[in-house]
Amino acid sequence: MRTKSLKKNKINVVTLGCSKNVYDSEVLMGQLKANGKDVAHEQEGNVVVINTCGFINNAKEESVNTILEFMQKKEAGDVDKVFVTGCLSERYKPDLEKEIPDVDQYFGTTELPLLLKALGADYKHELIGERLTTTPKNYAYLKIAEGCDRPCSFCAIPLMRGKHKSTPIEELVIEAEKLAASGVKELILIAQDLTYYGLDLYKKRNLAELLENLVKVEGIEWIRLHYAFPTGFPMDVLEVMNREPKVCNYLDIPLQHISDHILKSMRRGTTKAKTTNLIQDFRKAVPNMTIRTTLIVGYPGETEEDFQELKQWVKDMRFERLGCFTYSHEENTHAFNLEDDVPEDVKQERANEIMEIQSQISWELNQEKIGQELKVVIDRKEGNYFVGRTEFDSPDVDNEVLIDASKVYLKTGDFTTVTIVDAADFDLYAEVVN
Repeated sequence: MRTKSLKKNKINVVTLGCSKNVYDSEVLMGQLKANGKDVAHEQEGNVVVINTCGFINNAKEESVNTILEFMQKKEAGDVDKVFVTGCLSERYKPDLEKEIPDVDQYFGTTELPLLLKALGADYKHELIGERLTTTPKNYAYLKIAEGCDRPCSFCAIPLMRGKHKSTPIEELVIEAEKLAASGVKELILIAQDLTYYGLDLYKKRNLAELLENLVKVEGIEWIRLHYAFPTGFPMDVLEVMNREPKVCNYLDIPLQHISDHILKSMRRGTTKAKTTNLIQDFRKAVPNMTIRTTLIVGYPGETEEDFQELKQWVKDMRFERLGCFTYSHEENTHAFNLEDDVPEDVKQERANEIMEIQSQISWELNQEKIGQELKVVIDRKEGNYFVGRTEFDSPDVDNEVLIDASKVYLKTGDFTTVTIVDAADFDLYAEVVN
């Protein structure tokens, strides 16, 4: 008679939230694999690790709903254990333990060794740069720093991620080399604040030197900068961007608002005049640069006049890429002491108005690209199209280039030159240059 074999655990890692969380999940999975564990990302598994987001209300709701969903699976016997980590867990651990007590264990953002121990694994210090990437094989995130020292009134990130801590250049180069060896061609540099990079380790803003080192990594073709802060931006970065073809002419710089009194209340350390000058300096330094920004509408005290000023500024600046969020009133932030006085429907209307303006700007800028030859990387095939991106576009958030798959065969990760033949608000249609 056969005895039932002992069930081997399969660990399913579920990631919610931003690219920093994606990166953390990949590191966790790399550690688990090195410990001989069977690990998967968002597939079936009898042990579940949920990497949560706790940034704004919608993200918190999604995280809580995901935990509850897996708790039902545990109750039904489909899952044996559920562990919760990440930002929500860091920020609300006592509340979560009280409200959802059947979760096996909660861990904060800095408790990776403890989480591994709970999963029957050891934290291996020697695994610099070893990760199981979950992004398409041609690009990967490279987190160059953790935490944030900025005092922005609306932001809960320092509560969840702690003080700014840069990763040394040599460690990031090792990580980039390992990613390149595995077929990654594009590095997307992320941090809560790229512009602060190096201040703690090298006593100076050192992003430019990091880029100088990363461009030497063989196999890497594009390096993209995400989440720069406008105050104290290290302008030597633009010189490297201009000189080094591998550094994409692209910068993601969340500006949040433009009305001086809102900027002051947000504790952004800048003004409308300084911000406008900075963008003009960027455009002078790197004339064909794409700037992505994000804005917040409905911040406490935002008047109709403030909003009209913001709208006009968006029209005047003609950002290539722009996203707009409604303000989320977050406890323990400085802005939580203010009255959340803009009604939700007004917040949403304002966000919609900004995005309508941006949609028109994007359409106009895209029309100018018709007839141009551009280098694109192929991310995937979808329906009848190969879907690619130019150096001016980041995955998931920016424009895409659609190439008719019945006319040509392309592989994920291939770089190819195309001619733009048509353009919509956020999509470009192209043919491969033979």
